[in-house]
Amino acid sequence: MTIHLPVPIATARPTGLGEVAAAAVASVPAPDRHGSFPVEAIASLRAAGLLAAPLPEALGGAGLCEPGGAARLRDVLCGIGRGNLAAGRVYEGHVNALALVLRYGGDAARARFSADARAGHLFGVWNTEPNPGGLAIGADADGPVLTGAKSYASGAGHVTRPLVTARLPDGRCQMLVVPLDPEGRADLSSWRAHGMRASATGTVDFSGIRLGPHERIGAPDDYFRQPFFAAGAWRFLAVQCGGIEAVLGAHRDHLAATGRGGDPHQRARLGQAATAAEAARLFVERAAHLATAEPVDAARAIAYVNLARGAVERAGLDAIGLAQRSVGLAGFLEAHPLERLARDLATYLRQPGPDAALTGAADYVLEAGLPIQALWRDPGTT
Repeated sequence: MTIHLPVPIATARPTGLGEVAAAAVASVPAPDRHGSFPVEAIASLRAAGLLAAPLPEALGGAGLCEPGGAARLRDVLCGIGRGNLAAGRVYEGHVNALALVLRYGGDAARARFSADARAGHLFGVWNTEPNPGGLAIGADADGPVLTGAKSYASGAGHVTRPLVTARLPDGRCQMLVVPLDPEGRADLSSWRAHGMRASATGTVDFSGIRLGPHERIGAPDDYFRQPFFAAGAWRFLAVQCGGIEAVLGAHRDHLAATGRGGDPHQRARLGQAATAAEAARLFVERAAHLATAEPVDAARAIAYVNLARGAVERAGLDAIGLAQRSVGLAGFLEAHPLERLARDLATYLRQPGPDAALTGAADYVLEAGLPIQALWRDPGTT
């Protein structure tokens, strides 16, 4: 049996920020080992100024986290996801952390952590925790001290400025950015996943770390404030959209390399996969707009992002299945680009609470009191 490996179709020289991000990630090796991390990809993004890019221009960034930067942020996230989903997952966490600091942090915290981002520190958001053993803020004679751990922490051992949620003695949740030595606290032994092996996802023990005066971000329970908590999911959808495009690209490249694109069944599958990828892109584009356009209509933004979650998941699963059907056995061999792309995307598509997201969107459709054609339309448009 002859195995044909595709030769990627040439791409244009990068122009926009999204293309710069995609080129930065695609130009370096992509590890795929348990316990590994896309060190070169993150270094390439750092060198391109993309770790500081979420900051406002006044703080040395490109304004990606401001409402006017949503389209460029979407392109950056999609571009990185197209090149390396593990790097995309880590970068999306970096953006999320900085967005929370910028929204809820005081002047001192904003200045301090913006300087850290400009200096190249990698941020992340770690909010999942083992039970028992979750993160809490305690106190002793020397002041506030952390006890407990975070689990499923992507970038563990590499993120130096994690934004975490910690329980206060009264049970409320406090955001913190904890300056962290990347060595010694991360345990990656339990992350033996089907895909996203290079995301360095694991458990980090914070016990014994003392809190300084400027590490608290916002008021208790700000982390869960809506619509930003739920509607912010559009960002990981943008990364997933890039992964879908990568699967479609590998699908198309294989048909071109093998000369099998003339078969009508192959063309039909490729057309269906292209439809799925475009549907995902359109949902993400609209979700980004509704989640960031000011003033935000909270209920509508959350409902639409929840719809987009289901649509992007379905598009991703369809794209994977169609590509694997077209490529055949070769697509399951480690030497073929599709093998890793499909594993990573299938794993990353597994986000929490998909059923609740879908039924929450349905509640909005039932209760909005608007004509169906007006549910997602901007006011004043026809």
